[in-house]
Amino acid sequence: MAEEIKPKSAVDESPISPIRPNNERRNSLEQHLQHRPDRSELVEKNILPASTAAPSLQEKQKELEKHMRADSLNDKISHRPPPEKLIQEGVLHEDPRSPEEKYEEAIEDEYAKREGGA
Repeated sequence: MAEEIKPKSAVDESPISPIRPNNERRNSLEQHLQHRPDRSELVEKNILPASTAAPSLQEKQKELEKHMRADSLNDKISHRPPPEKLIQEGVLHEDPRSPEEKYEEAIEDEYAKREGGA
């Protein structure tokens, strides 16, 4: 019986990451940490929150700030003068269209926005 000789396939046995002299690979983390930006720079770039609260409380703090902004806006809106007074003072001008015409135009604008037309 003649033995068949199977050709060996060429296998690349070189390492995936190149071997660097003087343990350069192991020290790369240290090098990156040494060049890490300050906390203030990360806050400036909006990468970290400006809050000094504990991370577990930051979400509640965000929610509280959101509600405070909403309350402030609602307070300002409640003290806003009515449109009739603004028309008398000349800040607003009366719209000659009927309420039905205004409504139809608003509906058309909304459809155009949804369709990407406006």
